[in-house]
Amino acid sequence: MPIEILGMIATTAGSESKAIAGPVVDPAYVREFSRAHEEAGFDRVLIGYSASAPDGFAVASAALHSTERLKVLIAHRPGFVPPTIVARKLATLDHLTGGGRVAIHHITGGSEADQRRDGDYSEKQDRYRRTGEFIDVLRKTLTEEEPFDHEGEFYRFEGAYSAAKPATDAGIPIFFGGLSDGAIEVGAKSADVYMLFGEPLAEVEEHIRTIRAAAVKEGRTIEFSLSTRPIIADTEEEAWAKADRIYAETEELIASQRDGNTLSFARSRGHERNAVSADRLQQIAKRGDVHDERLWTGITRLTGPSGNSTAPVGTSEQVAEALLKYYDLGVTRFLIRGFDPLGDVRDWGQELVPLLREGARLRDEARVAA
Repeated sequence: MPIEILGMIATTAGSESKAIAGPVVDPAYVREFSRAHEEAGFDRVLIGYSASAPDGFAVASAALHSTERLKVLIAHRPGFVPPTIVARKLATLDHLTGGGRVAIHHITGGSEADQRRDGDYSEKQDRYRRTGEFIDVLRKTLTEEEPFDHEGEFYRFEGAYSAAKPATDAGIPIFFGGLSDGAIEVGAKSADVYMLFGEPLAEVEEHIRTIRAAAVKEGRTIEFSLSTRPIIADTEEEAWAKADRIYAETEELIASQRDGNTLSFARSRGHERNAVSADRLQQIAKRGDVHDERLWTGITRLTGPSGNSTAPVGTSEQVAEALLKYYDLGVTRFLIRGFDPLGDVRDWGQELVPLLREGARLRDEARVAA
């Protein structure tokens, strides 16, 4: 089946290896970054979420109005805005931007400190149940033609209704992530697309098997997305040298930061419990810096449990083939973002994006022929 290629945009330039530069919200950069993804052949861009970052819905609107076909995936943390309101926001934005370009990604929140910045002191196991209920009400609000009542553990509504429905029959796709037992239960029951970090092939295969089995018990099927940070050069040797430079730049930047966090808009106040999926990446990094021939975890080990940080390293052909091995396991969406965010997007549009699409097409043809 056709793959979907996702990127990720931000409101200011920066990465683990490049200090955040410019204003926190740079409208010109958002427009340029969004258009670069569209010109490079990306299907969709993720707008991330943290309790100190600019508002994702506003950023999504700017990205959509700066492009013609590029879709967005708005990261959202349930618990702060009622699902009925979020449903209306999504449907309204969908209509105002041509229809069929809006999706939502539910992140339950692995950082206690970040939750508390917005005043949420709930326990993680409670947050997953809340996310599940949130998605149920969100879906109902987007689809019900008559007002409905709801009384659950976390939400209560009387006569809930949205006059604005999604602009197309495809609706608003619901993405979800997390690997704890509570996360898998919620995602299998509620998500359209389950987002995974770029772990080695064997681990990803096991996650897909587990989540699919949980979804089958709910009478559902689910799709999968994989997030990585490709490092590409003309030769494999040059690509690994590039990885070494990125490592050195990141190490230098971390040393220059007061709290060692090169990406956060708010300083950390000390050690805290991390999300299961982020901790898993740390355990994988401890086993070695390279897995499956070219999946590099050097930045993962260096920066700690900060999420998407594993990097396939090589030529465009080698990296495309490495990613397509996940396609063989059932991954149909690839989220790729760079350490040189804007420059990498432009480079990937030349070879990597076309190679991924062509590789998936050829695999599909071979599967049909067999």
